[in-house]
Amino acid sequence: MKLNRRLTLAAFAGILAMGVAAPAYAADLIAIITPSHDNPFFKAEAVGAEAKAKELGYETLVLVHDDDANKQSELIDTAIGRGAKAIILDNAGADATVAAVQKAKDAGIPSFLIDREINATGVAAAQIVSNNYQGAQLGAQEFVKLMGEKGNYVELVGKESDTNAGIRSKGYHDVIDEYPDLKMVAQQSANWSQTEAFSKMESILQANPDIKGVISGNDTMAMGAWAALEAAGRKDVIVVGFDGSNDVRDSIKAGGIKATVLQPAYAQAQMAVEQADAWIKTGKGPAEEKQLMDCVLVNGDNAAKLETFALTN
Repeated sequence: MKLNRRLTLAAFAGILAMGVAAPAYAADLIAIITPSHDNPFFKAEAVGAEAKAKELGYETLVLVHDDDANKQSELIDTAIGRGAKAIILDNAGADATVAAVQKAKDAGIPSFLIDREINATGVAAAQIVSNNYQGAQLGAQEFVKLMGEKGNYVELVGKESDTNAGIRSKGYHDVIDEYPDLKMVAQQSANWSQTEAFSKMESILQANPDIKGVISGNDTMAMGAWAALEAAGRKDVIVVGFDGSNDVRDSIKAGGIKATVLQPAYAQAQMAVEQADAWIKTGKGPAEEKQLMDCVLVNGDNAAKLETFALTN
């Protein structure tokens, strides 16, 4: 009997050890899927979501889709296969993502979207996004002021498949186009990329040496544009970005880029995890699927208070 009891206890201990070795089912799992962490904005989302999920007692599966809708679909399959209880997703395309989120929903897994909307409602459990139009208007108003309401300027636009790129551009133009002495001499997509923005800015500058300003759809492109302007000895050109990254904060403090618009990536991701937690525990989603978070202008007055996509007191 004692031998049998010892064997049973040993077997039980072995099962526990196996449970520790296989974290996919050791606790409830939340999958966190974003674009590349090379962009500090997306990294902040992933870090914020993971920190909140672990704080609430969840295992996490952090994945990167690189803005590739096919890869995103495969990663959602992975999350389904791993038995995820919820998915936090900054998606790879407003149209291309709908089927993938529907697939997760059909598998009983709610998706909580952050940063970017999809072109469907009732598929995701939540779509928590920055008020990109409001933020773009803030950025444009600062840009107009810095430009003295006149001069030639350039716009760098984000990825064309990304809804936010279009919303921000519209927000910019609904303000800037009210000033007839501000003339846009070039508008190009740099696909949210710093490297691409550097290259595009070099070419634009050669064709338009008299530009006075650059307004960018995100901070990463703004950094690329500023690097190209710096290399050409054109530190006089006014550059305004959008996101609120630490890199642009440092540039503002150093007298480079003039302003950006802070969207709260870290807080947004944590809010998504909190709503996922409530869903997992109660089966209930938020009162509203689409939720907007207002943006804040960051310039020389408050840049020192900016840290990891949040303003400190």
